[in-house]
Amino acid sequence: MNKKNIKVLIVDDEEDLLDLMAQRIRRKGNIVEVATSAEEALALLHAFSFDVGIYDIRLPGMDGIELLRKSKEKHPGMEVIMLTGHGTIETAIESMKIGAYDYVSKPCALSELEAVLDKAFEKKQLNETNHGLKRVLLSKEKDFSIIGDSPCMQQLKGLIQKLASSEIPILIEGESGTGKELVARALHFWGDRAEQPFITVNSGALPESLLESELFGHIKGAFTGAVSDKKGIVELADRGTLFLDEIGEMPQSLQVKLLRFLESEEFRRVGDSSLRWVDVRIVAATNRTLEDEVACGRFREDLFYRLNAMRISVPPLRERKEDIPLLVQHFLTQDRGHKQVSVDEKALHALMRYTFPGNIRELAYMIERGAILAKGDVIKTEDLLIPDIDNGKEKEHIEEWLSLSQVERQHIGRVMEFCHGNKTHAARILGISVRNLYRKLEEYHI
Repeated sequence: MNKKNIKVLIVDDEEDLLDLMAQRIRRKGNIVEVATSAEEALALLHAFSFDVGIYDIRLPGMDGIELLRKSKEKHPGMEVIMLTGHGTIETAIESMKIGAYDYVSKPCALSELEAVLDKAFEKKQLNETNHGLKRVLLSKEKDFSIIGDSPCMQQLKGLIQKLASSEIPILIEGESGTGKELVARALHFWGDRAEQPFITVNSGALPESLLESELFGHIKGAFTGAVSDKKGIVELADRGTLFLDEIGEMPQSLQVKLLRFLESEEFRRVGDSSLRWVDVRIVAATNRTLEDEVACGRFREDLFYRLNAMRISVPPLRERKEDIPLLVQHFLTQDRGHKQVSVDEKALHALMRYTFPGNIRELAYMIERGAILAKGDVIKTEDLLIPDIDNGKEKEHIEEWLSLSQVERQHIGRVMEFCHGNKTHAARILGISVRNLYRKLEEYHI
C-alpha cells in the first residue's frame, strides 16, 4: 500500500484535546484541519476533500452522528472514526451501521488513535484501488473512445486524463459535430464518478416553460399537468456528472437559477418551498463563443465565469485530417444495419481534401450515405456526394472569400436540401436545436 500524507478533519468541542490530537497527527507530516462544531466542519467539507474524519459524538448543535451522515453524502469515500465518551458506546456502535469505520473511547491513548487512523486510511486506499479497477473495466464497456492520433488529439486526451478526477466545472468549446459530448463522457468515465450517473440536458432542445421543471423537478399541483412529484435532472445526476449541452442556448431567465444552483448546490423543485441539496460535477459545452454572447448581453457574465473554471477546446476535423482514415475505419465497422463495405483509395483522397464544415458528424453521415449508395462492397467518390467535388478535383472553396454569415447560410441551405426539408434531421446534422434552426431559416430567408 502506497504511503502518503493523510488529509484529516478533527471535530471536537474540547479545544485542549482538539489541539493535542492535531499536534500528534501532524507529527508524521499529515495535513490536519480542525473544527469545534458540526457547522464549522460542514463548511470545511464543502471547501476541501479529506481522507479521514475524527468526530466526537457529542457536539453543540448538530451532533456527530448527523455530521457523519452529511459527510458520507458529500464524500462517500471518506472514512470516519467516532470519538465516544461515557454513555455513548451504543450510539458509537450504531454509527458504524451508517458508515463509520470504527470508534475510539475517550479518554483515548493517542497512539491508539493513530493506529486506527492508519487502518482507516489503508481501507480508503484499498477502496480507491478497487474503484479504479472497476473504472478501467467500465471504460472498456462504454462506447466513448476518442479516435485520433494527431498531435492535437494526443494533447486533448492528455488534458482529459488530467482533469477527469477533478471537481472543477469544465467548459468544452468546439464547432458543431466535433465530438464535445464524447469529451464530456470521457471526463466522466475516466474519473472518480464513473460508477455514478452521467446525465445530459440539451439547453436548447426544450421549451423555456419546461426547462426549469426538467432541470429541478416539480411537486404535484405545481402547474397544470403536474399530477405527481417528479425528480429533476439535477437530482438524477446526484454524485455523478451533469452535462449541460448547448449552454449558450439557455434562456436568460433560467441562467439566474442555474447560477444560484452552481454556487450553492441547492435548489427547489418547481412549486416547492423546501431546499434540496445534491453533489454533481458540472461539465458544459457550447459551439458559440460565450465571450461574444456575454458582450451582446445574451449570456450572463457571472455564469460564464462560474462555468469557465477550466476550458477544453475540441479541434475541428479540418485541423486533424490525418485522423480521417482512422475515423473512416471506425464508422465502417459500426453495425448500422447495412452491408459491410470499404472505401476505395480515390474516395479516401477526396475525403482528405474536403474541409468538413460539419466536422465528424458530417463524415459519419457521409460514410453511412456512401454505404447505402454503393453498388457493390466498395464506396467510391461519387457515392459519398462530397460537396464541391467535380470529377475527382476539388473546386475552389467559395467559403474562403464569403463572409461568415454567407458561409453559414450556404451550408444550412445545403443541409436542408440534403434532408429534403426535414428540419429535425437537418438540425441534428448541424448540431443545433430545432428552435435555433427555425430562427436561422427566418434570418437567412431560406
